[in-house]
Amino acid sequence: MDSRAAVATAEALSVSFAELAAVLRGGPEAAGFGDADPLRRVADAFLDGLAEISRLDAKSAALKVWLAAGYSAAAEALAGPAESPQDHGGQEMAVVAEVACVLTVSDRAASALLAEAHALTTALPLTFSALQAGVISWQHARIMVDETVNLDPAGAQALEGHFLDPDVANPARGCPAGELAPGRFRHKARTWRERHHPVSIEKRHARSAADRRVEYAPDRDGMAWLSAYLPADQAAGIWDRTTTAARALQGPHEGRTLSQLRADTVATWLLTDTSASAGAGTGDEGRENSGSATGETSHQETGGIAVSGGVPSPRAQVLITVPVFALLGLTDEPAMLDGYGPIPPSMARQLAAEGAESFRRVLIDPRDGAPLEIGRTSYRLTKAQRQWLRLRDGKCPFPGCSNQSLDNEADHLLAWAHGGSTGISNLGQPCHKHHRLRHTTAWKPSSATKNEPPGWISPTGRHYPSEHPDWEPPRWPPQLSGQWSALAPRAD
Repeated sequence: MDSRAAVATAEALSVSFAELAAVLRGGPEAAGFGDADPLRRVADAFLDGLAEISRLDAKSAALKVWLAAGYSAAAEALAGPAESPQDHGGQEMAVVAEVACVLTVSDRAASALLAEAHALTTALPLTFSALQAGVISWQHARIMVDETVNLDPAGAQALEGHFLDPDVANPARGCPAGELAPGRFRHKARTWRERHHPVSIEKRHARSAADRRVEYAPDRDGMAWLSAYLPADQAAGIWDRTTTAARALQGPHEGRTLSQLRADTVATWLLTDTSASAGAGTGDEGRENSGSATGETSHQETGGIAVSGGVPSPRAQVLITVPVFALLGLTDEPAMLDGYGPIPPSMARQLAAEGAESFRRVLIDPRDGAPLEIGRTSYRLTKAQRQWLRLRDGKCPFPGCSNQSLDNEADHLLAWAHGGSTGISNLGQPCHKHHRLRHTTAWKPSSATKNEPPGWISPTGRHYPSEHPDWEPPRWPPQLSGQWSALAPRAD
């Protein structure tokens, strides 16, 4: 973006804001609507206004990024070459301080903006262009900067190309990056980064596991935060076991919310001895491990706990998808832990070895990595179908919802009473909140397929696509890859 383009962008923003303000002040007639159904027209105008404001915010952020990067480069040129590291550090501090004062923000916020502006204008051209066009938000752009940290230029280019270049070899599936809630976009970007990082996930996990810790932070109103940085399998197992125990305590005479029950359950477990707390998780149903195979256990929380390094393997309902060759130790590609994302294959092998008493095979299409459909004709879902929905959707399919699949509810998209089948293509798994939304309001799910979860249609008729898991073909071990050329991805 040169100076003329920057001026043009600023003028366009000014005109857009003026036009939008005129429409909102004038009501439906100023928007070109007649008197027909005025309430609906006004509601649509406000929604359209919100969408336009979101695009204008993104374009404004792009202009801010360009100005920050431009000032940084100009200030560096004015200061001249630094004679020592101390001089260089002083020059950087001066630039940060100036930007902080101009924007009335902290030095830390100004420093972050300058770093993000430099990355966007020098290393992430697709991301910067999408921000300029209003296709993605400032939050999405910051996430892209965050997830490309420590990647080489080729890796950063591949990551942003996967999500922002529709002509790339294997583009992201489902709704475009800009239509994902920022938190969901971060999850998908992190998942892709973990799969394609040049350093093995085993090596990176080994380094990070050395930093495991518990942290305590006092808060106001007599409260405090207690958090733990743990390996993903342990954290997921603790969370699922806590949720199971909390749900078992719910009932007509229980006034605490699920969040309060989780907190009280954890506090009880940690502040009492093991024998006193062992019975709290009576609702545990065992763990389900799934991938190229699915392992299932039904151990009670009080027994049958395998130990590795002194830490029990989780007995909660943890679903993992493991490529066969990774399970056998022939490749180092990540497994997928439900509700978290990629984990090292060694962690998946440990979960399978220490917890699975039986396995259920789930066939994976070697061309694109998608699971193959399982069909049924009865009204009630089988356990295999529920596992299948977890594999297909990964979470509640409502846009922006992160409720993991273990807590979701099966739902016929076309009601059974109206001729709907119990096949995977007619099933969704919304969380309790969005299941209730579907049956008590005019929000409705759209159609699904065996590999794609349903989107949603709002009362105003707008369609919001659902996020799709980014399945990828499994990696063949080098010693076998030449023997399987017939299974290579199809050109179409």
